[in-house]
Amino acid sequence: MSKTQAAKTTKGGTKPASKGKPKAKPGAGKGLVRPAPKAKARRAKLVVAKIDAWSVFKISFLLSVGLGIVTVVAGIFLWTTMDLTGIFDDINALLGTILGTEGGGTQIQELFTLGQVASMTTIIAVLNVVLITIAASLAALLYNVCASLVGGVGLTLTDD
Repeated sequence: MSKTQAAKTTKGGTKPASKGKPKAKPGAGKGLVRPAPKAKARRAKLVVAKIDAWSVFKISFLLSVGLGIVTVVAGIFLWTTMDLTGIFDDINALLGTILGTEGGGTQIQELFTLGQVASMTTIIAVLNVVLITIAASLAALLYNVCASLVGGVGLTLTDD
C-alpha cells in the first residue's frame, strides 16, 4: 500500500498500524530504569621475561643523541652567559689578586674560548652516546640472563 492510499484510508475511518513507540507495559508508567551493574576492573598479571636487546639499543641510542645535543647547547649557553654577565672578568681579577701581576696577568677567556668549549662538549657528547648505548644494551642482556634464572619481573595491570 502506498502512502497516499494509507492517507486515504485513514480518512475513511480505518487506522493504519502504528510504527512509532510500542505500547508501554502496565506498571512501567513511572519511567524507573535500573542502572547497569558496575563492571569489575579487569586485572592481568604479566611477567617481563625477556627484553629485546636490539630495541633497547635503538631507543638508548636516540635518547643519548638527544642528551648529547642538550649537552652541547648547554655548554655553549653557559659560556655565553658567563661572558655576557662578566664572570670571566671577575675570575681574571681574582686570579690577578691571588697570583699577582708579575706574570702579566692571565685572561681566562684566552684559555677557554667559545670554540674550545663547543669542541669539548661535542667530544663529551659523542663519548656519552657511545657509552650510554653500550651500557643500556648490556643491561638488557644482563636482565635477560637474570630473568631466565629467576623468572623475570612480575607486573599487575588493571583498567581502572
